[in-house]
Amino acid sequence: MKPRYSLEGRTALITGASSGIGAHLAALFGAAGARVLLGARRKDRTEEEAGKIRAAGGEALAVELDVTDEGSVIAAYDAAEKAFGTVDTIVANAGISRDGRSTDVSAGDMQAVVDTNFSGVYLTAREGARRLIAAGSRESGAGRIVLLGSITSFANHNGDAAYAAMKAAVAHLGRNLAREWVRMGINVNTVHPGYIETELNADFYKTEGGEAHIRSFHRRRLTAVEALDDPILFFASDASAMVTGSELIVDDGQRL
Repeated sequence: MKPRYSLEGRTALITGASSGIGAHLAALFGAAGARVLLGARRKDRTEEEAGKIRAAGGEALAVELDVTDEGSVIAAYDAAEKAFGTVDTIVANAGISRDGRSTDVSAGDMQAVVDTNFSGVYLTAREGARRLIAAGSRESGAGRIVLLGSITSFANHNGDAAYAAMKAAVAHLGRNLAREWVRMGINVNTVHPGYIETELNADFYKTEGGEAHIRSFHRRRLTAVEALDDPILFFASDASAMVTGSELIVDDGQRL
């Protein structure tokens, strides 16, 4: 099925693209016509995902990317520009979780969540904006940045305080960056997914605790990753030319 929104002519960078939501979005963007740069620390996995996009007739490049390392972020953008030109569409998706009660989570694990889920988003968006502005985004209006938040930023639970706090920070970061770059032709929007089964949590949802978690949702089901397709494609496309500083929750009512 052809994606609802076209990304023809766009060059997109997707972080955390080695698995889960990131890999899904990379394939989606390729099908929508974008030239896709897949960034993650596991380059063997991004190579595999990029190969699938190319096999389907798209253009894709895998690059090793650690969003917590500014030098790595800069190198990823350099590789993208060398291969495809200026990155005009950025999806800051990379994230990690270190679950546990706050009294038990180590300082190192907490800092890892901060570095990846907040600082990594900041560095990814900032480097992209710098290059977009230098390439004339103010005149073209082509810049699109999509940040991945989470419905955990709106809820109070046990076991994910640092993760939820950083996702709330990402939402506020998105609003501030949208305000800062509104005259620079760069739109910044945030999508808050609900609970989605991925490679990282699939085993948990097969346990008694995971099944109980699903039963706690009003519709007794996880959010399908495909539910993100149209919203994120919209924010990445020309159709969202007049949408910036927005937030959209896609969670099948899980937070209600």
